[in-house]
Amino acid sequence: MNRQAQAVVLLLLGGAVLRASLTDLHLRYVKAGLQPFLVAAGLLLVAAAAMTLWYELRPDVDDDPVDHDEGHDDHGHGHHGARVGWLLILPVLGLLLVAPPALGSYAAGQAGTVLSDRATSDYPPLPEGDPVRITVLDYASRALFEQGRSIGDRRVQLTGFVVTGPDGQPILARMILSCCAADGRPVKLGLTGDVPAGLADDTWVEVTGRYTDRIGRDPVNDAEVPYLEVESWRQVPTPKQQYE
Repeated sequence: MNRQAQAVVLLLLGGAVLRASLTDLHLRYVKAGLQPFLVAAGLLLVAAAAMTLWYELRPDVDDDPVDHDEGHDDHGHGHHGARVGWLLILPVLGLLLVAPPALGSYAAGQAGTVLSDRATSDYPPLPEGDPVRITVLDYASRALFEQGRSIGDRRVQLTGFVVTGPDGQPILARMILSCCAADGRPVKLGLTGDVPAGLADDTWVEVTGRYTDRIGRDPVNDAEVPYLEVESWRQVPTPKQQYE
């Protein structure tokens, strides 16, 4: 692979990173707060590619007859390296042509719930409103770590996707990222009461209910899974930001 080809691959890679970071596509891979860093990385790749192409295509190129771009040795390692270099275009094609979905029910079913260590903590009172909108992680933390004292008898409203549990009953889940999709872990809630029925995995729902002290166990890592007493629910479109 000569330098012009390397620059083209670099340009495609930078363009793919920019395309993902300037649209909602990047939310499937990383947390929303990392968008500025992705934009900066894409711009640097495009700038490096443009400078390389300019240097290679300028009219006053080096007249040295030695071909520096096709370096090789007696054992042909250079040719192998050149061929391997073309593999760099695979992630580029992946970003440009394929739009994999965000982590969902399959990933949640393969990993244990993230709240695996019991701790004690003081939580602030819930915001005003009836029902009050909180995250799946916030509800699960309050339900497990302080037995729902800060929730009391308040009605809460949560949004997550459906996962079929080992007993065939639906579970409400949401994926949590520390940095990117590679470290995604699920937060799981058992559901009782008016449980969403007849829904396929990865269906997004909004549930309204109250705290219950019922606790289950995650079969993947044997961690405690809190429950929510569902009073009503409705199916909702997949949110733009699928991770918490």
